Amino acid sequence: MMDANHSSPIKTRKRRLFATAASLAIAGAIGFGAVTTGTLPVNAEAVRVETTQQNPGFADVVERVSPAVVSVRVDSEVAPVSDRGQGGRLPFSAPGFDDLPQDHPLNRFFREFRGPDGQSEGRRGGPRERQQARPTSQGSGFFISEDGYVVTNNHVVRDGSAFTVVLDDGSELKAELVGTDPRTDLAVLKVDDERKFTYVAFADDSNIRVGEWVVAVGNPFGLGGSVTAGIVSARGRDIGAGPYDDFLQIDAAVNRGNSGGPAFNLNGEVVGINTAIFSPSGGNVGIAFAIPSSTAEGVVTSLIENGGVVRGWLGVQIQPVTEDIAESLGLEKARGALVSEAQADGPALEAGIAAGDVVTGVNGQEVESPRELARLIANLTPGQNVQVDVWRNGETQQIDVELGTLPGDDQIASASPSQSSPSADVALADFGLTVVPAEDGNGLLVTDVDPDSAAAERGIQAGDVIASVNSQPVKSSDDISKAVSSAEEAGRSAVLLQLSRDNANRFVALPISQG
Repeated sequence: MMDANHSSPIKTRKRRLFATAASLAIAGAIGFGAVTTGTLPVNAEAVRVETTQQNPGFADVVERVSPAVVSVRVDSEVAPVSDRGQGGRLPFSAPGFDDLPQDHPLNRFFREFRGPDGQSEGRRGGPRERQQARPTSQGSGFFISEDGYVVTNNHVVRDGSAFTVVLDDGSELKAELVGTDPRTDLAVLKVDDERKFTYVAFADDSNIRVGEWVVAVGNPFGLGGSVTAGIVSARGRDIGAGPYDDFLQIDAAVNRGNSGGPAFNLNGEVVGINTAIFSPSGGNVGIAFAIPSSTAEGVVTSLIENGGVVRGWLGVQIQPVTEDIAESLGLEKARGALVSEAQADGPALEAGIAAGDVVTGVNGQEVESPRELARLIANLTPGQNVQVDVWRNGETQQIDVELGTLPGDDQIASASPSQSSPSADVALADFGLTVVPAEDGNGLLVTDVDPDSAAAERGIQAGDVIASVNSQPVKSSDDISKAVSSAEEAGRSAVLLQLSRDNANRFVALPISQG
């Protein structure tokens, strides 16, 4: 019989349930906020993004464009290599190896490796001549017409002797090289076949914004058709690949073998051609560069129609305008392209453009940098008349120039070097320079530079020839003094020196305050 002072297990559980219910009732009365202190209250005015539909993905785009993307296989001829006549000697030559004793371990090793008759194991019985090797490289490309024109990179097809495109369905077709343009790293192949190919079009990349989606399709590492996606990370990138750098930077995974492949927008149009990656390891790190469609379309059209690219030519050597140079010339800001030399027989020289001029515009379009000037002129037609705005002697002047045709690299002639010899030292201690008149009477030869001077900081070296100061020719130290005085009177804090070194001109601004 149970003690009256002890409750049964059933009664005990009932009391516990009652106590829990009572606790919940009390909590409800005072509000749960009393037991959730430390949390922020919900602000009805906080910004919220309402997602009304699921991200559609890229499957529809990929399904449409994939048949137009191909793998490009390139074969290069290599001369036959013969092992004939080596016998049991080492299959390479290096200082000292030919004189090794016959019982030397290295000689014994190669005799055993190559066999007693001097041939590799498994190929005994006669001299061995390796068959002509044809190493294969692979890249990507895409059709731009139904009759078989394929766009890829120049570096993919460079040095190739035979070309094969592998379609999305695995079929292989031979292709012929139509033309290449190393300056923009573009090339065009042509496939002759009766079928009509699926092809894609170039987009208007002027409307592309940083942050927009892109889909890269290509053949990374020879794996076959692969798709990656990302966004446009930046525009107008200069990576030092060529004179017309204007790359799109994207973060889609681009690797070896993707070169020449397209980057699509969500409409299935080509916004860029994948060309290069930045990678310390050689693999994808999310920084890839693509040739914009606006650049590619013009080059590709010219390659198909002419087999090459014909570009306008102004005939000047140019350099950036730094803050110091802008100050020395009286420009409000550092922009434009400073002419370091007007090339002989070039359109600019004939029209009157001279070293020291700053090109600030072409046909009313502002020029912000040398790179932009190069692109503007290259996109114009040879023989076309253009109006070039130049900053000269503190004011803007318009000069009409009839453009020439950009010569090939092997056609650009260099000026003959001029020899100078010192006659009598003249000290320009104000700038840390020691100069003498040049032997031909044109300019001043720098014979010494104070290592602690502003001139040394800006790279002036002994052997440089000072041709002009603030666009005024100099033949003596007095000419430099006059140019400095004129700059001071004009309220400028620097003077611009035109220097000649190794048959090339450049400009350096020296602060007057150092004098």
